[in-house]
Amino acid sequence: MTEANNKPAIIVLSQSAMAVAEEIKSLTGGQIHGLSSRVSEADIAFDNAVQHVGALFQSGQMIVGVMASGALIRLVARYIENKHTDATVIAVADDGSCVVPLLGGHHGGNQVARVIADQLGGTAAITTAGDVRFGVALDEPPGGWVLINPENAKEAMALLLAGATAVVQGDLADEADWLRGSELLIGTVGQVKLTATSQTVIPSENELVFMKQNLVVGVGCERGTDAQELIDLVFQTLEANRLELKSVSVVTSLDVKADEAAVHRLAEYLGCDARFFDAATLEKETPRLQNPSDVVFAEVGCHGVSEGAALAASGKTGELIVPKQKSKRATVAIARCENFVPDAGRTRGHLSVVGIGPGAEGWRSPEVTNLVSVSTDLVGYSLYLDLLGNLTDGKTRHDFDLGKEEDRVRHAMELAGQGKDVALVCSGDAGIYAMATLVYELLANGGLSDGAQRISIQVSPGISALQGAAARAGAPLGHDFCTISLSDLLTPWPSIQMRVKAAAEGDFVIAFYNPVSRKRRTQLAYARDVLLEHRPRETPVILATNLGREGELVRVVPLGELNIDDVDMLTVVVVGSSDTRTVTTGDGKTWVYTPRGYAAKEGTQIGSAA
Repeated sequence: MTEANNKPAIIVLSQSAMAVAEEIKSLTGGQIHGLSSRVSEADIAFDNAVQHVGALFQSGQMIVGVMASGALIRLVARYIENKHTDATVIAVADDGSCVVPLLGGHHGGNQVARVIADQLGGTAAITTAGDVRFGVALDEPPGGWVLINPENAKEAMALLLAGATAVVQGDLADEADWLRGSELLIGTVGQVKLTATSQTVIPSENELVFMKQNLVVGVGCERGTDAQELIDLVFQTLEANRLELKSVSVVTSLDVKADEAAVHRLAEYLGCDARFFDAATLEKETPRLQNPSDVVFAEVGCHGVSEGAALAASGKTGELIVPKQKSKRATVAIARCENFVPDAGRTRGHLSVVGIGPGAEGWRSPEVTNLVSVSTDLVGYSLYLDLLGNLTDGKTRHDFDLGKEEDRVRHAMELAGQGKDVALVCSGDAGIYAMATLVYELLANGGLSDGAQRISIQVSPGISALQGAAARAGAPLGHDFCTISLSDLLTPWPSIQMRVKAAAEGDFVIAFYNPVSRKRRTQLAYARDVLLEHRPRETPVILATNLGREGELVRVVPLGELNIDDVDMLTVVVVGSSDTRTVTTGDGKTWVYTPRGYAAKEGTQIGSAA
């Protein structure tokens, strides 16, 4: 779970819960998600509670619902899978009198519930047995510690709850204050052994072994090294030196390895983050290296990658406990630190290219909302960023004018190249006449910095203007369709003419993007005239302006009466095929649809269209 996901999504279904929600927000730094039909002034609005809360839960987001616990349970019930991986879910009474950690109590939920209850003057209803009886959860030790044999925890806790005594032992026993400060019955001997140690041990019956997560694994490898080779090398090195795999807190390497698949697979295998340092930082560790190499320096600019990275992350007080070990294509070194600093080095930068739809919050996907929520920086055309509303709070905005597409994409990628989590915001769908394609074009030919070339990228879809127009007007896309941009700024006009003629001859439903501009008024007229050569004058044409925004206007006119002056830059034009029809319902609304061909199926009761 990312740090941003640890800031809770505060779910509110009624306006009466907003006062408590605001207090929780100020305490936790989370955002208020409100049901749009009942809640005003929420940071994020949603229309469907089951879908929205479900998407948050599946993404690993901590959820604090200011509502009845039963209601919150029903919202997440279908998504619950595993107590070790499910997101934390906390229910808070509308008046703040009771705070109940429903899921993830041992994953921080109990602690967060206590903090919220203290702030609200309520009661934290902690129900996990160990926390209630002893004030400690043995299967979830505090940060910096790990239980290496959690499978023994249930039986050990049962013995303790039945009155058994415990003994705290091991070379790190004096540092395990969280055990001695609990309500456990601690003695010099006991039925349950709580071992705090830095040594690899084989647990005996009724023994729990706790170790510090204070090992830093530094790695280097050739480009394209098989992940299994690197994993095997690290595993064998840990085993040979009697070091516990679960004590590894981070995997580190040189920044040119930020996009090396094997390094990230290793981090996943070890269950920790991967972080990276530039060559200049690693070169400062040269005096502490045991195996400095002039060959490595000539190649990457530092005298040691695996040893240098391990030492750089472990800090000035860290020590190299396993010098560089080699396999055919990889190296590993291990350092031990007193207090690992989680933000040493940087993570691989991430770029989310998101489509926010036409702008209406109800048309923005939960995935896009989550990607924007966890990002550190937002990049986009100012209007698109404004459409996000309060979702931009607490984030660094990078606003660009219309027409600065390459500048904004390049800027977003370079920010991500610095290790940041960046959301590049597009209207509609990010891959339809938007910025996603430019991201990959710059990767291929754009002269980006080395860091920007190594970022991870995720494209998240949105509702396009084409889809929005079709939904508002009926179902004009029921059969084959295409899209054509009439802007000749990036596409030669002869190419556009060729595509219009081909689509007209193919009898496609056509969505025209960028139909006109202040200076460009003739292209749509040309397209209309070409289409009139191939389909009837009464063919329905949808003119959809400001979809999902204030001033939305959707009109249907016959192709033969299409007036270019009725169209502006914010209008998408959808022209039906020769089969497209209209139907008027009892309320006087005229709908546009294109038959799929079901009337020709055997056994249908659909009459043929005139």
